[in-house]
Amino acid sequence: MTGNQLQDVGDLLRSKDVINEDQLQIIRGHQNHRNLPVHRLILDLNFASERDTIQALAEIHSVEFRHLEDYIIPEDLLEIVPLKLIFHYRFIPLSRNNDVITIAYGDVPSSLELANLRLLLKQEVQFVLTTPSCIDAIIKSQFGLGAETVQKLRESKGHLLNDHELIFDLSDSSKDSAVDGTISDLVAQILAEALRLQTTDIHFEPYADSIKLRYRIDGILQSIPVPGELRPLYAAITSRLKVMAELDISERRIPQDGRISMKTEGEAYDLRVSVIPTKHGEALCLRILGRQSLLLGFEQLGMLPNQEALFGQITSLPQGLILISGPTGSGKTTTLYAALGRANDEQRKIITIEDPIEYQIEGITQMQTHDRIGLSFSKGLRSILRHDPDIVLVGEIRDKETAEIAVRASQTGHLVFSTIHANDSLSTIPRLIDMGVETSTLSASLNCSIAQRLARRTCNRCMNADPTAQPEMIREMAEALNLPDDQLRIHRGEGCVECQQTGIKGRIAIYEFAPIDESLAEAIYSRASLTQLRRAAKSMGWKPLRQLAFHRIQDGTISLAELQRVTWRLDFSQI
Repeated sequence: MTGNQLQDVGDLLRSKDVINEDQLQIIRGHQNHRNLPVHRLILDLNFASERDTIQALAEIHSVEFRHLEDYIIPEDLLEIVPLKLIFHYRFIPLSRNNDVITIAYGDVPSSLELANLRLLLKQEVQFVLTTPSCIDAIIKSQFGLGAETVQKLRESKGHLLNDHELIFDLSDSSKDSAVDGTISDLVAQILAEALRLQTTDIHFEPYADSIKLRYRIDGILQSIPVPGELRPLYAAITSRLKVMAELDISERRIPQDGRISMKTEGEAYDLRVSVIPTKHGEALCLRILGRQSLLLGFEQLGMLPNQEALFGQITSLPQGLILISGPTGSGKTTTLYAALGRANDEQRKIITIEDPIEYQIEGITQMQTHDRIGLSFSKGLRSILRHDPDIVLVGEIRDKETAEIAVRASQTGHLVFSTIHANDSLSTIPRLIDMGVETSTLSASLNCSIAQRLARRTCNRCMNADPTAQPEMIREMAEALNLPDDQLRIHRGEGCVECQQTGIKGRIAIYEFAPIDESLAEAIYSRASLTQLRRAAKSMGWKPLRQLAFHRIQDGTISLAELQRVTWRLDFSQI
């Protein structure tokens, strides 16, 4: 097929073998329930690099593509193109030739938008495409997030002193409302930017002469540049967020917790807000919940083929107990919801009890715990069992009572999914026994224990062979994969504009499965030690998480450094 015969970016990338047929079908599936263009879905699903995707978009629309890494907007263009237009429309001016200005977009602009720009600039406008990361990197590095707010305040009512302090005439109430509106716009911009970057947490931190804004992206905090002039506005920023979260703005001495509901691009979000007092003002942390785009299909979880097949069988069981373990933020809820999504049909009733409800799924009855009024996991679970469910999800097993009810429910015709804190898939067994669960009931009810960790993906745009791999790690990987050294593929990300110079873009879950067969059930019944459980599990093919993670290094998904981070091993030889 030629470029003109292709229907969209997905077809073009498939014809170039950038994505495979399975990925293309996943994209088509997402098109059915998400109102997003194909190229946005490809980037959201991390199936191709921004450069490949936007180049394909440019080819489809017959426009030029330019890579603008390290580009700086010339001062003469900034005199022609107002900053507020750059911030509002998210473009970069590149050049001016006679009465034509060339600008770079990260997406194809609408004809109405281009017409508006022609009227505002009083010149002809032509556009090229570049990656959204290039647009954002240039704006952040040259102006900082929030520069638009400072610009508006300069124009409306302020002037700068010592390049760091904005002074306002507070006697002018009409201008106060303008400031309030500008602060609201700034907060909206910060939240929108966080959502765009797939941030999980937003941190506002005040210091004596500055404020720090940090986003947690792919599990790592990243500082977001903000103008120094925003420091005097910090109290107004925190007040705006507290109003949105329905908190007491006059109370600044004690911690407060609240919630913000928002919607953007047709997608609903909940932001859990935590405020704590510090010496230089209130620090805020916003946890982003309810991101429906993160509801993954079965095939997107990152399981190895044999694990995916086993997990599919688990969701079809008529009864039993399925446990998932892992640290906070390891993606356990996403895995559970993928399982419920597979099991969700008209023939089975599914009820969940969670704290909090992170995602909402059509066709599933969801209940949230409220400890203040006595609605705990155990009390909620008792009520759920009287509601004739087929499948029950318990957000977390925290105590003996919840554990006993969950185990008992799994023996009386219910399929029960839950999470528990344990180091690996087999450690969940002594953990439950320590809670007081009888070994006889546990051995009869537990079907499978799964451990997982979230590993950061290597950026496929800047991935190169890793020259720093240590000989002992190479030997361990060769043994785990049963491959000779010359067939091992070990890569790392060098850092580029698409991954904010981190070498990492996105995350993937790594799984360890421990299906409970007769030999393991007998070991549980006889109160076998953890060492004995591992020996019994290995005899039936069980492999630890670290050994399985080497497959993700071989296929270029993660780096050796990431394996060490999520499956760390102490080196006692150095003691």
